[in-house]
Amino acid sequence: MRIEMRGVEKNFDGVPVLKGIDFSGDVTTLAVIGPSGGGKSTLLRILGGLLQPTAGEILLDGEEVPHDEQGLVRYRSSLGFVFQDGGLFHHLSARENVALPLRAVHGMGEDEARLRADELLRRFGLGEEADKYPAQLSGGQRQRVAIARAVAPRPKMLLLDEPTSALDPEYTCEVLDLLRSLKDEGTRFIAVTHEMGFARRACDEVAFLCGGRLVEHGPSERVFADPRTPELQHFLGRLLEWSA
Repeated sequence: MRIEMRGVEKNFDGVPVLKGIDFSGDVTTLAVIGPSGGGKSTLLRILGGLLQPTAGEILLDGEEVPHDEQGLVRYRSSLGFVFQDGGLFHHLSARENVALPLRAVHGMGEDEARLRADELLRRFGLGEEADKYPAQLSGGQRQRVAIARAVAPRPKMLLLDEPTSALDPEYTCEVLDLLRSLKDEGTRFIAVTHEMGFARRACDEVAFLCGGRLVEHGPSERVFADPRTPELQHFLGRLLEWSA
């Protein structure tokens, strides 16, 4: 998918959060990294049509992201979203969390939606948990259900906002392994993440945001092996200082 961003800005109550983001490239798997408060989640939500930019424009495969609500509803339905807490419906089973949006948003019949949900839950190692509610699942299982829900309608791209930030290391590995397998199967995604190993080894490209600006972008191996800006050198240096 070709993504173009031209002068994208976002202000909240007059405070600039994104400051003139320019980007152009074909995206398969992209990790968005950077210090907290740098604008990563805001940029992801703008790409997903959940927030409107204060200025600038975004084009996906040559078509501008809509500004009207009717157009945005159609646009959002073409994407899959996974957030930090998974966003599951606590009163629904794992199966219904996957099947309900297929029926309500994508017009799928009840039997077809149920079959699709069961297929994905089995594939993601959750076949025996289909009838359980979120409170009965581990953190890693809940995030796998959230990812199943996001990929169920076969979106053109997944947008993931820190999908492992609230997980213990064991569950983090479960989710990252799943995302890597989806990548190997051809799923396209953009992930805001603090997991540098995942960004380096499971994503084709990396974008580094700092202070509301896109400071550096390129192939993941090059970005990590040869950071070219002082901001990225400092950011990675601090992280590597405590990694062993």
